[in-house]
Amino acid sequence: MKKLILILLTVLTLNQVQAQGKKTEKATFGMGCFWCTEAIFQRLKGVTAVKSGYEGGTLANPTYEEVCTGATGHAEVLQITYNPMEISYDELLEVFWKSHDPTTLNRQGADSGTQYRSVIFYHTPEQKALADKYKAELNKTNAYGKKVVTAIESAKPFYAAESYHQNYFNKNGDEAYCRLVILPKLEKLEKVFKAKLKK
Repeated sequence: MKKLILILLTVLTLNQVQAQGKKTEKATFGMGCFWCTEAIFQRLKGVTAVKSGYEGGTLANPTYEEVCTGATGHAEVLQITYNPMEISYDELLEVFWKSHDPTTLNRQGADSGTQYRSVIFYHTPEQKALADKYKAELNKTNAYGKKVVTAIESAKPFYAAESYHQNYFNKNGDEAYCRLVILPKLEKLEKVFKAKLKK
């Protein structure tokens, strides 16, 4: 009887570990043009899905053209589905902060407007605590030589962007914007986070 109970407990424990391994979580980041953000995060081990979209505004189901006016209040964001057993939220935050300039308000490179703001939309109290702690540490150590202005806000309704925005770099890698703006970011990613990339 004891042997049978031990076998049952072992099976239950294995099932729990497997279930935890399959559990995914969401993270949402805005760091300028979502074409760039998508190309970066879809290359990370543990990231199982990415979707470009709009978040943080007042208009339901906004279009790209409406968001581009800056009048809807949305940011271009990437919603990331990831396996926390393979990549932690802290690691995602590290990639987020090292892959754009979080000290420029409503601007990334040539892209300007509130839709290009640096923002973290947290999905859990734990994500908020980690993001707040990380941002505070960056400012305390003056990591960028300027204050980090990244907004940290509770997740709002997320609206997926139009289909032609999805998987943009992989489908349009030869276009000038992809070669001149996105490719250098991916080359930096390869150097800084090589161990975290998918094979």
